[in-house]
Amino acid sequence: MAKLIAIIDDEPDILDIVSFHLKESGYTVREFPNAGGLWDFLKVHNPNLIILDVKLPDADGFDVCRSLKTHKKYSHIPIIMLTGKGTEVDKVLGLELGADDYVTKPFSARELTARVKAVLRRGKKKEIDILQIGGVEVDMQKFEVTYKGKKILLTPTEFRILKILAQSQGRIFSRQQILDELWGSDKVVVDRTIDVHIKNIKKKLGPARTFIKNVRGVGYKVQE
Repeated sequence: MAKLIAIIDDEPDILDIVSFHLKESGYTVREFPNAGGLWDFLKVHNPNLIILDVKLPDADGFDVCRSLKTHKKYSHIPIIMLTGKGTEVDKVLGLELGADDYVTKPFSARELTARVKAVLRRGKKKEIDILQIGGVEVDMQKFEVTYKGKKILLTPTEFRILKILAQSQGRIFSRQQILDELWGSDKVVVDRTIDVHIKNIKKKLGPARTFIKNVRGVGYKVQE
């Protein structure tokens, strides 16, 4: 079954060209010129990914991202933000709100399609085992993280990063190595992205965050 992707952008030309290329790549696409249309759609549909513009006529894209990522029903859906500003502040803000990736306008449809494939690929492989680090359990089957029985809501990218570190406890991963594990040849992001995701993971883990170690000048590792 084709993956379902929702695109929210108030520029008809962008909707048309992005939709065309995604359909050419085998995806099912739904287009919306505003946030209201997306919310109505989500009442009955569960997309595999959302492409969300920052500037919308009826809402702020960052606010929509925050609402999606804090809503139990929608928090698992990966989000790629579209921003016309291109400043590091805007990119970091999107990541801190839970977005899984961002693309700066103007962009090529081929680049965006590659980002979509990369984000969706991260959630493909599922394992049966459960990794344990102190009181934290990383369930590879359910893609869930719990601490002392309480579920920790991570974005797909945050989960993938924690999984990479947890599977090789004690090993130090450079930011570049983590990027390679996440995106492979599709990566078109900067090292700063990893720092933002790690910061979010630690914030969500609360008291359990101490097992994620920042090795100054090198990278990150997981160690009890």
